[in-house]
Amino acid sequence: MEKRAREKAGDKAKKPAIDIVRKGAPEPWAVRLESEARRHRESLLQRSRRSAGKANGMKKRILIIEDNEHNLYLMTVILQKKGYEVVSARDGRQGIALGGQAKPALILLDIQLPIMDGYSLSRELRENPALADVPIVAVTSYAMAGNRQQILAAGCTGCIEKPINPDTFVAEIERYLSNRPGDERDYEHNSDC
Repeated sequence: MEKRAREKAGDKAKKPAIDIVRKGAPEPWAVRLESEARRHRESLLQRSRRSAGKANGMKKRILIIEDNEHNLYLMTVILQKKGYEVVSARDGRQGIALGGQAKPALILLDIQLPIMDGYSLSRELRENPALADVPIVAVTSYAMAGNRQQILAAGCTGCIEKPINPDTFVAEIERYLSNRPGDERDYEHNSDC
């Protein structure tokens, strides 16, 4: 008798979904409706995650000027996952050209770059009127107090210390993006180096 009950239970598990629906489960239209609602909720959740880097429905563009392939890759992946559009340059000259063309909301730059160092690059980017209000953040391993002052004197808004922490990097970036043009209220506190 027990064997027969187990076989029946096994048979139920193997039956197509339509047979199960006929025996007291919700109507097929209700199952489809619930499935559609679940997909819609998941879609909304994914959209809200992707929109983290968007303002007014548009992706914020970040220019990264970095010569180290690994650092560039890591920053790019982290920012793109949060919905930002990333444009990159591998040296100072490319950075200047892209700075004028790309119209970034934020510029991240390394201090040790080929062709032109980050200090000179920052000064030259600041000479472009279109970039006057764009935050320029040095991402550097130079973490000494004197280096920070030199970075700020060169025209950078602030700095983030390398190696970057993937868990906090976007929050650090968003602090710079959240300040309005010309608003220096929190930039001094935003610097981590």
